[in-house]
Amino acid sequence: MELGMIGLGRMGANMVRRLLQDKHRVVVYNRTPDKTKEMEGEGAVGAYSLEELAKKLSLPRVLWIMVPCGKPVDDMIDGLLPHLSKGDILIDGGNSHYVDSVRRAERLESFGIEFLDAGTSGGIWGLKEGYCLMIGGSDFAFKKCEPIFKSLAPADGYAHMGPVGSGHFVKMVHNGIEYGMLQAYGEGFEILQASPYNLDLHKIAKLWNHGSVVRSWLLELAEDAFSKDPTLSGIKGYVEDSGEGRWTVQEALDKNIPAPVITLSLLVRFRSRQADSFSAKVIAALRNEFGGHAVVTSKP
Repeated sequence: MELGMIGLGRMGANMVRRLLQDKHRVVVYNRTPDKTKEMEGEGAVGAYSLEELAKKLSLPRVLWIMVPCGKPVDDMIDGLLPHLSKGDILIDGGNSHYVDSVRRAERLESFGIEFLDAGTSGGIWGLKEGYCLMIGGSDFAFKKCEPIFKSLAPADGYAHMGPVGSGHFVKMVHNGIEYGMLQAYGEGFEILQASPYNLDLHKIAKLWNHGSVVRSWLLELAEDAFSKDPTLSGIKGYVEDSGEGRWTVQEALDKNIPAPVITLSLLVRFRSRQADSFSAKVIAALRNEFGGHAVVTSKP
């Protein structure tokens, strides 16, 4: 099959490589041309403008956008529209908010262009292991693009979730669950690290990956991380969030669904970005005032 791939970052480039392995014809475009040239060297067809990209694809075109969520996606659609035709299919494989996907699909529908929202999980391991794909959109567009999904995903690793927006909705909740799982592993290993025993965290992670009920791919990655740096001394405890956790918590609030684990894991990420929490200062000051509890003073 033929596909245009827009965005050749860590995910997009490896997705192209996986498609090339299955002999798809992939026309690639990236904002910076060096990435395009690199992929040309690996067998892709390079395009150095959106107009050139559209011209190098047969009608009806299938294009996959792999850029950061929010304004970059809207800007890319704005840039593509003058070069697209009725019957083309546009896929957003980034971590967009499902509400934005519905809005974009409605806009593109007025031009006769189909839109698929493809929640994509797999990270930098996707080239080797395949990508888990959660896809929303029409049955027609899904079936049309299914050869692409089959090549990108492992066995049973892709599915049609429903109408437009459903793919990114499922991916949003998927990442919310991930927040909670990561937090539980982080807290558990911190307790182990602070124990009165000289515990080998790499050995424990490896042990738990054999028969334990908490074994998982995330724990396998923890095992790898501890093998490289047993105390994680080379890593700062700053944790970013890419938006999906916030959206999942907001959805829970809007639907009156209690989601304490995901909510608290999001808030802990915010705490990780504070070198010196002001709220913690207030608590320390109040404890000193009412009970004379000692405070740790900051250097002048």
